[in-house]
Amino acid sequence: MRIIGGNLKGKKIYLPIDKNTRPLRDMVKESIFNILEHSQKIKIKVENSKVLDLFSGSGSFGLECISRKAQKVLFIENYPKASKILNNNILHLKVRKQSKVLNEDCFEFLRNQKKNSEKFEIIFIDPPYKEQKINNVINEIKDNKILNKNGIIIIHRHKLDNLELSNKLEILDTRDYGISKIIIGN
Repeated sequence: MRIIGGNLKGKKIYLPIDKNTRPLRDMVKESIFNILEHSQKIKIKVENSKVLDLFSGSGSFGLECISRKAQKVLFIENYPKASKILNNNILHLKVRKQSKVLNEDCFEFLRNQKKNSEKFEIIFIDPPYKEQKINNVINEIKDNKILNKNGIIIIHRHKLDNLELSNKLEILDTRDYGISKIIIGN
C-alpha cells in the first residue's frame, strides 16, 4: 500500500501481517479524497485541517491527510500490532511533528473528551466491520462537540451493513466502492 497523493505520494505504508486489521483500500481512499476536494456539499478542505483518525490501524487515512498538508492528525489505535506498524509508518515517512498516536480504546477516548477539548475538521471512523457501536461514537463526538462547526465525519463500513445511524449525524453523501460503504456527514 502507498500514499496516493500530496507531497508523500508513492511512499510505502506498512501493514500488519495478521488479519485483525483491515486496511483502507487505495481505490476507496482516492475516492474519499476526490469527494473532499470536489463536493459542493463539503466546505472543509484537508489542507491546514486537524484530523482525528479513530480505529487508525496502520494509519493509512491520517497519513494520506498529512501528505495533503493537514496541520495535525491524532491517531487512536488500541490494537498493539497495528499501533506498532502505525508508529513505524510515522517514523518511516518522517511526519512525527504532524502526528500524535494514542494507544487507547476509541470509546474510552471519546468518553473522556470535554466540551472544550480540541476540535477537529475531519473525523475518520474505520472500525472493524463487526463493530456495531458506531452510534455511540457519533453521539460522543456530537455531545462533546469534538467536531468543528463545519467539520465532517467520514465512516467506513461494509456495503451490506444496514446499521441505522444516529439522527445526530446529518448525512451529506453515501457511496459504495467494492465491498466498502463510505458515509460522509456532519
